[in-house]
Amino acid sequence: MLTVLLPENEYSPALRALLTPLLPPGSVILDPDGGLDGLQGRRLLFAVALDEGGCNQSYYRMLSRLRRSETLLRGCVAGCVVTGVGEFYTKDVARDMVFAANQAGCAFLGRPLVEATGSLRNFRTQALVGGVDEQTAFHAAVSELLGRLTDWHKPAPIRRVLALHASQRATSNTLALWELVRAALPADMEVQEICLRNGTMADCNGCSYTACLHFGEQGGCFYGGPMVDEVYPAIRRCDALVMLCANYNDALAANLTACINRLTALFRQTRMYDKRLFGLVVSGYSGGDLLARQLISALNMNKSFFLPPRFCLLETANERGSLIKLPGIDHRAAAFARRLAAD
Repeated sequence: MLTVLLPENEYSPALRALLTPLLPPGSVILDPDGGLDGLQGRRLLFAVALDEGGCNQSYYRMLSRLRRSETLLRGCVAGCVVTGVGEFYTKDVARDMVFAANQAGCAFLGRPLVEATGSLRNFRTQALVGGVDEQTAFHAAVSELLGRLTDWHKPAPIRRVLALHASQRATSNTLALWELVRAALPADMEVQEICLRNGTMADCNGCSYTACLHFGEQGGCFYGGPMVDEVYPAIRRCDALVMLCANYNDALAANLTACINRLTALFRQTRMYDKRLFGLVVSGYSGGDLLARQLISALNMNKSFFLPPRFCLLETANERGSLIKLPGIDHRAAAFARRLAAD
């Protein structure tokens, strides 16, 4: 049984009509304007229909409520469907919503989003592969998401952790935060750390789908290098991926971005539904939430990593060595380590 949160507007009846026959028996559809209390522990589907401006006033009221709590959706696991009239804003809205709900205690399936732009052009490839029209491909994607959400089971406990970074240890506040978290992890947890800073991380060059699939089937990528030799095997083995992200220009570091792009060949053959995604983000000024959203869209929505509740620890520290002097940082790092170990 699922609980659907459907912010009402003039376009929501069509989305309701699409979802109703696909929902498992006993499911309920609620307007979040009626309140969000009492939802803890449920399986949720966020369903948002956007207007011509890419907005939904009821959705924004829900978003505001989510952003004010760390426990409102504790114990929930969710997916989301977002539809639009135009070609923009569906993924942007979904990313903001997932981040806010996650901060409020909600976990999200790997690949939790089905989005439909007004033209359904974003379903063109899936329609061609399936030999159907775009509308049918969209409905099939929604049905598949609902099936995975209904059948979801909590993954096995985390035993192996992989941390990826592109920072310089001598000067990095991000790595200083990671050391605090790592020191608080259980002694029997296996931790592997890979630095992508050595200059050999080539970005994806955009091979054709068939070429990428071919090399993925061989367990590698056309361009080889440390991605194939180190990162692919480490991701296959790990139960949890921790992305260590320094925020310099409101974006992930180039090497981390290249790494994510190069995961496509691995993703062709390996779904990461049972692998958890965590993030540590340290900003010199502000904007850490922008990087958290990038991790969500790239690794949770795209590459299928499971998003645990409150997956990301965000801190602000500018001067070298200032991270470890932040008030309460030891407590926050230890609490994050406990959440990781308990997931």
